[in-house]
Amino acid sequence: MPLLFRLLLLATLSPVLSGCSLSYYSQSLGGHLNLISAGQPVDRLIADPASDPDLKAQLTEARAIRAFASERLALPDNRSYRSYVDTGREFVTWAVFATPELSLEVRTWCFPVVGCVPYRGYFSREEAFRFAQGLADAGDDVYVAGIPAYSTLGWTSDPLLNTMFLRGETYLASVVFHELSHQVIYVQGDAAFNEAFAVSVEDSGTVLWLENKGDEAALRRYRLAQRRNADFQDLVAETRAELQAIYTGDRSNADKRAQKRAAIERLRTRYRRLKARKWGGYCGYDAWFSEPINNAKLATIAVYNDLEPAFSRLLELCDGDYQRYYSAVRRIGRLGAAQRREALAKATRCG
Repeated sequence: MPLLFRLLLLATLSPVLSGCSLSYYSQSLGGHLNLISAGQPVDRLIADPASDPDLKAQLTEARAIRAFASERLALPDNRSYRSYVDTGREFVTWAVFATPELSLEVRTWCFPVVGCVPYRGYFSREEAFRFAQGLADAGDDVYVAGIPAYSTLGWTSDPLLNTMFLRGETYLASVVFHELSHQVIYVQGDAAFNEAFAVSVEDSGTVLWLENKGDEAALRRYRLAQRRNADFQDLVAETRAELQAIYTGDRSNADKRAQKRAAIERLRTRYRRLKARKWGGYCGYDAWFSEPINNAKLATIAVYNDLEPAFSRLLELCDGDYQRYYSAVRRIGRLGAAQRREALAKATRCG
C-alpha cells in the first residue's frame, strides 16, 4: 500500500490546509521521517559481529531477495529496502476504510497532486481508531487494517521493517516485490488498478523466487496458499454480489439491514463448510471471520484483488517478460478510468 510522500510534503508546502488536514499530514510526515532516521544499512548490520545472528540471517535473505527483485523482475535498483528499522511493533501503519451502511462504495479521501485514495493511513494506532470511531458514529461501516509495509513510490529510500519479517521469508519476498512495484507504476486516483498490478508482480515474483531457490516445499506451500486465497476471494465475491442486490433493491432500510445481517451469516456458514470439506480444517482465515464483518471490510478485498486476474493474464501474454509487461501496463494506465478497465479486460496481446 503506497503512503504517498508527495502528499506528505504538502504539510510544509501548502499554507491553505485546514488545521485538521495539517495535523493529518504532519503525523504522516513525522512518522515516516522517524523511520528513515532510524534506518541502519543492511550490509553494515550483516558485517557487524555484534548483530544478533537471527537478524543477520534474515537480513542476508532480504539482501538476496532485493537483488532478485531488480535482476529478475526488473524492479527498481535503488536504495529502497537496503536499510533496516525495528519499529518495536507488529504493524508500521494502520489504514482506515469506510463505506456507507447500505453500500459497498468505498469512501475516498482526495489530496492535491496524488488524487483520491480509498483509505486514510496513520502511524498511530490510537489516531487511526479515533478517526474510525468518528466515521462509525456518523453511521458508516468502518474497518481498520494493520499494515506491515508501505511505499513512498520512490520519493524516498524505503527501509526494511521488522514488521515485514514476522511471517517468514516467503512473505518477506512477497512484500518487497509488491512495494517495489508501486515505484514502477502508479496511476493517480486508481487504487484498484495500482494494487492489483502490485499483487500480480508479488504473486508471480514470489513463485519465481522460490523456484530460483529450489525450495520445492516452500513453493508447494505458497501455491496451496494461493489456491486457498482464490477460494476466499470467491466467497467474498459471492457475498458482495448478494449485498449489492440487497442495497439496490426497493425494500425499506430496516429490511435491507436485516438482509445484510443474513448475507453475512451465510458467508460465515459457507466459510465453515469450505474449511471442513475442502481445506481439511485449515484455520488460517479464522481470525478474519472471527471479527466483525461489514461493507468496508468486504470492499477492501475488492480493491486489492478484483483486477488481479486480468493483470496476471497480461503478464502471460508478455511471456513473463517484466519489462514488456510494465510497458504494456503503462500504456493502459495512460487511458481514462473506464478505458483502462476495458483495455485490461480485453487485452489479447502484450503490446
